[in-house]
Amino acid sequence: MKLDSKYFDRIRISPEPQTLQADEPTCEWEGCCRAGAYRAPKGRHQEGKYFKFCLDHVRDYNKSYNYFAGMPEAEVTAYQRSAFTGHRPTWSMGVNGATSGRETYRRTWSADLHDSFGIFGGFGANRHEPPPSQRPLKNLERKSFAALDLDGHETQTEIKARYKSLVKKLHPDANGGDRSFEDRLREIIQAYNHLKAAGFC
Repeated sequence: MKLDSKYFDRIRISPEPQTLQADEPTCEWEGCCRAGAYRAPKGRHQEGKYFKFCLDHVRDYNKSYNYFAGMPEAEVTAYQRSAFTGHRPTWSMGVNGATSGRETYRRTWSADLHDSFGIFGGFGANRHEPPPSQRPLKNLERKSFAALDLDGHETQTEIKARYKSLVKKLHPDANGGDRSFEDRLREIIQAYNHLKAAGFC
């Protein structure tokens, strides 16, 4: 390859030294007089503010930069957990939706609406509430209620109260060690566990 080739000259480019132009700020690193063309964040509680450094000093600054310096460990953990959702409020999912913040918010803004057709979840002032529909029982659920001597329309507290009273009554410790009620006790425990898994209690 010829040393005076135009292609060889193009790839032999030496970087120009950093020189300070008239409109550029100087590097804010102590003792440096080069151009401060690179920004570095000033730190926590100074968001949007930056130091101006040259390339070498911005690299040194970034190596030692710690946003959480001086922050207690509990606050760092809380900040990191909140960062998973972008520092926005969240609501838990599940069966207790009425107690969530989302439901409360919806109730407050729609309470004054005239909601004749129940579009907004029935929080309108003039909506007539239909009687609560009873959940149809499956065969195993009906047998579980029968094992607890219940009809199937009882509330959670009534089911739990019946279960506790039957267990206290049939437990061998309450009967002087008599084990003749063990099968009945086992049936009651299985029935209660099935109702609990099905969401009745």
